[in-house]
Amino acid sequence: MAEKKKEDKPDVVSKRSLRERQKNARRVYLDPSSPSIRSILRVAVVALIVVFVAGYLQTIISSLTYLFFLIVLSVFFAYLIDPIVRIIRKPFKERNLDKLMPRSLAIVVAYLFVFTILGIAIANIAPRVVEQAKEFGANLPAYGQSLRERANDLNNRYERLRIPDEVQAEINLKTVAIGGYITAALGGFVLGSVAYLPWFILIPVLSFFFLKDVNSFRLLVLRMFPAGRWRARAEKVMGDVNTTLAAYTRAQIISCVLIGLICTIGFYLIGLKYALLLGILAGIFEFVPLLGPLTIAVIVTLTAAASDNPWKALYVAIFLIVLRIVHDYVTYPRIVRGGIHLHPLAIILSVLAGEQVAGIPGVFLSIPIVAVATVIYRNVLEHQGQRGLLSGLIHEAENVTEEIV
Repeated sequence: MAEKKKEDKPDVVSKRSLRERQKNARRVYLDPSSPSIRSILRVAVVALIVVFVAGYLQTIISSLTYLFFLIVLSVFFAYLIDPIVRIIRKPFKERNLDKLMPRSLAIVVAYLFVFTILGIAIANIAPRVVEQAKEFGANLPAYGQSLRERANDLNNRYERLRIPDEVQAEINLKTVAIGGYITAALGGFVLGSVAYLPWFILIPVLSFFFLKDVNSFRLLVLRMFPAGRWRARAEKVMGDVNTTLAAYTRAQIISCVLIGLICTIGFYLIGLKYALLLGILAGIFEFVPLLGPLTIAVIVTLTAAASDNPWKALYVAIFLIVLRIVHDYVTYPRIVRGGIHLHPLAIILSVLAGEQVAGIPGVFLSIPIVAVATVIYRNVLEHQGQRGLLSGLIHEAENVTEEIV
């Protein structure tokens, strides 16, 4: 009997270990090797609906591009006026006399101040600018003839250097094509600017309502989020976006004035004939990132090359290159003061992408959109307590791997 009990013990132990393994074992569900026809149809219908809705939304957004552009310009103008409104109301707030200077009245006073300064400046500068513009337009044929003479001189030099005729023809064709493209772009810009004249009335009107009802818009957005952590995070995001857009607007306005002033003085010192006109154009074109400075550089260089002293084109090119380097890497970062954290490569790519998507409005809106997207992305990571977009997925995958092991 003792031997029989000894023989039964290994069987009991094996049964117990088997039961323990069954308790710790995980259930495994096997999916069918191929999905059903109903599932395939459902996925196909959903995909077609998504594609249709996305194409419809893209059509609507593309048709409203200029409306968005108008709204964004109005918001930027509101950011420009807002500091003046605060300065006007500050003495009344310190003496608890807010009722004597409500926000609406302060906005009207700020408008009167800004437009009075602009009117005085335009009244003093406009006659000379108009005179130079008329003279410049009248001399365009002469400049074209001068450039053709310069091209003939280059052909003579090509012959002395024994450059093949095919290479000479190709260089001449490229030169003519570049000149025609620049002339067409400049003419299109001038004609297109006439269509935006009504915006000089619409932008201040929209900006007035943005400034007047800014707190109402802020509360409307905050009430979309539940009270507590989400609402606090939304308020922080709105504050960061406000700081970023204010910094960008301030930097662009100051840059336009600074570049226009420096270019006017520099062109006068170089001896260009239309220094005031070209300097003001440089300040205006500075408002369009990347493409604006490049366009005005080409225009001024060609104008200098067609003058009586072609060496002025070299002086202008050196002056503009040095100015661009100093402004982009020294003065502009100080003007922004950390409001926009974008790498120069990101700025270039965003501007090129904006031009491909929406033309000139896309060029203008690309940097603010990317800057705001960067702010939202940074706040999303802070809200989730992550250091990167994929850090949470990687961390989750590592935990799953540890559990399996």
